Amino acid sequence: MPIIILIVVLGLLRYFEIGPVANLSWWWIAALFGVAFIWFEFIEPLFGLDKRKAHDEMERIRTERVKKTFEKKPPRW
Repeated sequence: MPIIILIVVLGLLRYFEIGPVANLSWWWIAALFGVAFIWFEFIEPLFGLDKRKAHDEMERIRTERVKKTFEKKPPRW
């Protein structure tokens, strides 16, 4: 995610010609797009990082559900 933010910030700074980024070639920003594409399409799935995030989210939901179930108080008759 930080690389996406960097691409957007550099793109905006280059487009509006702000600071030292004004003289930066568009090829550098395009290269960052390529790096982001390679990361999200090949490297992340290769190491299972995408599935780890999904697994962590499912584990969090499961623990909340279990906690909520066992915290219920029995009805008083």
